[in-house]
Amino acid sequence: MRILVVEDEGKICRFIAKGLEAEGFVVDTCNRGEEALLQLLTTPYDAAILDIMLPGPDGISVLKAVREKGVHLPILLLSARSQTRDKIEGLNSGADDYLPKPFSMDELVARLRALIRRTAGVGLSVYKVGNLTLNLVTREVFRGQKKIDLTAKEFSLLELLMRTPGRVFTRTQICEHVWNYHFDPGTNLVDVYIQKLRKKIDELEEQKLIQTVRGVGYKIEAV
Repeated sequence: MRILVVEDEGKICRFIAKGLEAEGFVVDTCNRGEEALLQLLTTPYDAAILDIMLPGPDGISVLKAVREKGVHLPILLLSARSQTRDKIEGLNSGADDYLPKPFSMDELVARLRALIRRTAGVGLSVYKVGNLTLNLVTREVFRGQKKIDLTAKEFSLLELLMRTPGRVFTRTQICEHVWNYHFDPGTNLVDVYIQKLRKKIDELEEQKLIQTVRGVGYKIEAV
């Protein structure tokens, strides 16, 4: 999942980005309101973490502008101000959640995952395709009763595919969401990781879930 972190305090921004990346998120950062607005309107993020106190347009102004443009991604507000009126203003302006500083990284990650699931209409924390299950909370993957150990990037790639079974993802889309860079036609990175997943998930199974759509990309589907 690709997340935008908007925070003008460099130390806090690096702390959040590092913590999210350790959990398998792809993270972009910026530190000014006008830059945040541009990125939120032009880049398909899964969620955003937005500080209220920003240079230029503040977080509330950015939030209002984004919602007025019809962008409905989940947005979690951060603020050093913990007064009730600030929380109410943020929520009334279109925020999905509000977290006062200081906060723990565990709580931030838990709230962010809950927002993404809720906004996507997914009440459960478990994705399932055939007899393959992926648990977002425990970070565990099972094929039937067999537990499958995945690296952080393998997990992120599988999660991307399993969030919308049957949808075909191009190599460009996979690179942007899992590695946060544009696809280089000269690289076989995506294909290498797909093969790693297939070896762990499909190799010994009669039903193959990860499928190649020739000339387009990859999808996961129980057929």
